[in-house]
Amino acid sequence: MLTTAVLVVVGGAFAGGFVSGLAGFGTALMALGIWLHVLDPATAAVLVVICSVVAQSLTIRTVWHAIDRARVGPMIAAGLLGVPIGSWLLLRVDPNAFRLCMGVLLAAFSGFMLFGGRQMHIAQGGRWADTAVGFAGGILGGLAGLSGALPTVWAALRGWGKDERRGVFQAFNLAILTAAVLVYAVSGRLTGEVGRLVLIALPGTFVGAWLGASTYQRLSDQRFHEVVLVLLGMSGVSLIWTSVSR
Repeated sequence: MLTTAVLVVVGGAFAGGFVSGLAGFGTALMALGIWLHVLDPATAAVLVVICSVVAQSLTIRTVWHAIDRARVGPMIAAGLLGVPIGSWLLLRVDPNAFRLCMGVLLAAFSGFMLFGGRQMHIAQGGRWADTAVGFAGGILGGLAGLSGALPTVWAALRGWGKDERRGVFQAFNLAILTAAVLVYAVSGRLTGEVGRLVLIALPGTFVGAWLGASTYQRLSDQRFHEVVLVLLGMSGVSLIWTSVSR
């Protein structure tokens, strides 16, 4: 029997899967606000990570040919090293204030890049700069669940084409989020209730991710650039809202 809660979970999974398939990130941005109407925050957060891993695993083949392993590998390794540091900082930094600052930065960055009248490109630093961004992204992931924010911003500033850009931050996010699922498993957060919700959410995630990936194939580099910036801006506004409303 289809209950309202089941329909909400499936609908959130579809919305999150579509955006993830379209942009390579954004499951939480779309799904979390929907799921929180029927799920407690802790369960919803775990479900978001699992569905993110599923959606990104399904769609990474779209950009597999463009993934530069020599670039992404060190970023991922550095990001994994940064996660426990972020978790350590979590006990010493006010996460709410941190999310507010990150929200302002993301909203300002996306607004400037969309409406500032010119594109910013950073060519300096090479692989060392890429790896440093991965390390910082891992710290943000451990601190506030924002592992993808910096790599996504960095990819935009690098001026890479859409496949190369998406290959960087999707591979990075997939690795960090998979590690998060393993941590959840070890810590006992993958309960029977979470498993039941995953089974309910999977059909929506599959269909949404497939439709999003199909739409991605039709986007030009410029359109993809705009989609990513809009989603970053929405993420920033969402972080600001959740910070000031607590």
